[in-house]
Amino acid sequence: MQNLARRLGLRTDPTIFFVSAGFTVLFVIMLVVAPEPIGAAFAAGRSWIVTNLGWFFILGVNVWLGFLLWAAMSRHGHIRLGPRNSRPEYSNLSWFTMLFAGGIGTVLMFWGVAEPISHFQNPPLPGVEPYTEEAARDAISIAIYHLGLHTWTIFTLPGLAFAYFINRYDLPVRVSSVFYPLLRDGIHGPIGKAIDIASILGTLFGVAVSLGLGSAQIAAGLSALFGLDDGTWLKVAILAVLTVVAVGSIVAGLDKGVKMLSNLNIGMAVALMVFVLVTGSTLFLLRGIVETFGLYFENLPRLAFWNDMLANENPDNEAWGWQGSWTVFYWAWTVTWSPFIGLFVARISRGRTVREFVFGVLMAPSAFTLIWFAIFGWQAMEFDGLGLAARAVMGDSAGEISRAVSDSVPLAMFAFFEHFPFTDLVQGFAVVIVAIFFATSSDSASLVVDMLCTGTPTPGPVHQRVFWGVAEGFVAAMLIILAGEAGLTALQQVITVVGLPIFVLVCMMIPSLIRGFALEEIDHISIGKRPELDEF
Repeated sequence: MQNLARRLGLRTDPTIFFVSAGFTVLFVIMLVVAPEPIGAAFAAGRSWIVTNLGWFFILGVNVWLGFLLWAAMSRHGHIRLGPRNSRPEYSNLSWFTMLFAGGIGTVLMFWGVAEPISHFQNPPLPGVEPYTEEAARDAISIAIYHLGLHTWTIFTLPGLAFAYFINRYDLPVRVSSVFYPLLRDGIHGPIGKAIDIASILGTLFGVAVSLGLGSAQIAAGLSALFGLDDGTWLKVAILAVLTVVAVGSIVAGLDKGVKMLSNLNIGMAVALMVFVLVTGSTLFLLRGIVETFGLYFENLPRLAFWNDMLANENPDNEAWGWQGSWTVFYWAWTVTWSPFIGLFVARISRGRTVREFVFGVLMAPSAFTLIWFAIFGWQAMEFDGLGLAARAVMGDSAGEISRAVSDSVPLAMFAFFEHFPFTDLVQGFAVVIVAIFFATSSDSASLVVDMLCTGTPTPGPVHQRVFWGVAEGFVAAMLIILAGEAGLTALQQVITVVGLPIFVLVCMMIPSLIRGFALEEIDHISIGKRPELDEF
């Protein structure tokens, strides 16, 4: 394989590169040939995991959050993620926009309206009547719980581990490097390579599914704007355009391409949010933002430890209950992205302290998420009819948004914008934002996968980077063309199952970090010489 890599002009670990590429091709072929049997097998695996280990996911993320807060507020918070005299490469604003655009921006556009409305019309907590004020408060609280502190905890813990061991010890830019205190030189052996291959596959398939969902949302937007048939070939054409944009950014590199797209993207998203705030029910939304902070922190302890344990006592419920289909699925899905997001955030966070890193990555995106859901969620529920009395007055016009969500989740955002002035312009603007969000996720993922292959923060050859960007788009397109919805569903089931071993890997990062922190020469004021690798 070394000779083949050299002939192809690659700068990579041949085993990691070719095994990852081979598994990708093989899995796509299997999905195309037999999507339904594979989907059924992995659906059964997913059912078993969320039924029997859902508590493990919920408890685990809470433990991770507690560990991160301890690390930031302890004396270890002074540790700089790099050489002692290193300083951040990017301004706070650029840093925030890059981690946000590469992380959760796509999810906010997709679920900003759809998730609050989903919980509003189908309350998950017992004894809550749909469309009531209580249902609205719970809907906002649950949506922010899913995409606030806990989601960013899943990104922050791997990011901290990567930033500490890779930036501070100059270990290879690979997931396996995090486990040096546990594996020592084994990170360069079969176990280490297996960890890195699994991380690459999880990233590729996770981004492929997201690109597939993104193309569906953009197609829904174009259908609303121009009456186009949002069928297979429109989605494929959209994927092609997204891939071209992502490849262009990949060629430009991290500083020029990803940074520029991220800054542009977050600026456009903020502009859209301000537009909704100003042209919507401004006073109602301003009051809603303030109240939502209180609702979130009031309900967070209850939601964070809620296991839906009594669901099995009701024979009418599904085997794993509501939470298995939402919260546990979210955590399993999100953790498959954690190697990608974690490494990317670690790469752009070199020179920051542990305290800066933890509070910055946890708090800033979570606060933005809360404000986003407060504006879009409350406004959508008001348009739909907030409270039984309001819905009675609205008559037949009540329930327009909830019906749109029931009919098509990708269309929810565009149905929402029909209630605003300049509808066509705003819908077109939203389509562009979604497209750039997904393009930035693709180019960020491609650069991270390339780093995993090279083992260095320096990008590999251009054609090597481009390969991963094209591979992501190609996998998503092939699934849409050849396997259809069954293929995408099967892939989602696979990712949920893959999420379990990755979740266990992330759990093992805590003892690695504790071991590293314990060997630091540190007091409450200053950081001494870092320990040597052979001291572990």
